[in-house]
This record gives sequence, C-alpha cells and structure tokens, in this order.
Amino acid sequence: MLIRRETPGDQAAVHSVHAEAFRREPGVTPVEAPLVDDLRADGDLIGALSFVAVRDGEVVGHVCCSPARLGDDTGVSVGLGPLGVRPAHHRDGVGSALVHTVLGAADALGYGLVVLLGDPGYYSRFGFVLAATLGVTPPEPGWAGHFQARPLAAYQATHQGAFTYAPAFSRI
Repeated sequence: MLIRRETPGDQAAVHSVHAEAFRREPGVTPVEAPLVDDLRADGDLIGALSFVAVRDGEVVGHVCCSPARLGDDTGVSVGLGPLGVRPAHHRDGVGSALVHTVLGAADALGYGLVVLLGDPGYYSRFGFVLAATLGVTPPEPGWAGHFQARPLAAYQATHQGAFTYAPAFSRI
C-alpha cells in the first residue's frame, strides 16, 4: 500500500471512496462524498493534508483536513474528515495508515490541534481524547460524546474554545 498526497487526477476516485465508505442505502449518495467536493471547490481542502491510500493502482482510501476556527483563533487547529476506506479494504490497516500520515503532516506543518467527530473507540488509539477535556466545544452540543481532539507538538493550553468547521460542513 502506498500513501501519497491527493492529486487532481484522484478527484473522481476520492468521491467514489467516500460514496462507498459511507453508503447507508443503495442508490443514495452519502453527504461525505459531496462534502469533500465542496471543501475542494471552496478552497478549504488543505492540499498538504489530503492523502490517498493506493493499493494495486486503485485509490482505496482518503483522508483530508480543512481549516477551522478555535475560539477567535484561526491557523492553530484543523478539522479532520472525512476519512473513508472502501469496504473491501476495511480492517486492512488502510484507515490507520491514513490517520498516522495526516497527523504527522499536520504536526510538521505546525498545527496545534486536530479535531474530528468520530468513534472514540477507534480514534483513541491515535491519541485523540474527548475535546471537552481540552476545553474545546463542538458546534453542536449533542456531539460532545464523539467530538475529539488530538494535541500535536505546537499545542498550547490556550488552544481552547468553540470549534468551527469550514463553511462546507454547515451546508450538509
């Protein structure tokens, strides 16, 4: 498996990955697939934090981050997601490899915090904790049990407050 940055030629495959990964009912495109397209169209898909997993020449997974606001600060945190893996490649380490890659890249770029909405049972293995323990509040109070943050090397205790995702998230 190869993990690399997404290229313009990957856009259709990335859409397909998220459509397959999040499909809940046949024939209905899940919101995660057009969300990535909208982030890209808005200029909010951070190119240095958008990675694909390639196996045997096929894009089988994708993860991305977008800019976020934390309290009054921009540039200290990013929103991770969506993370999608084609169902045929679940439990093959694809998702883990993508998360490790994007966290390492976000750290290298100097971000202090990566925030996401997801399953704590899965994301805790990567050092994510409930965001509230770091003083970070979700856009929707009902998300608190699944709203998580991962401090990076540039994290400071002052990195707290209300978290706001890129605008595309509020349109889904």
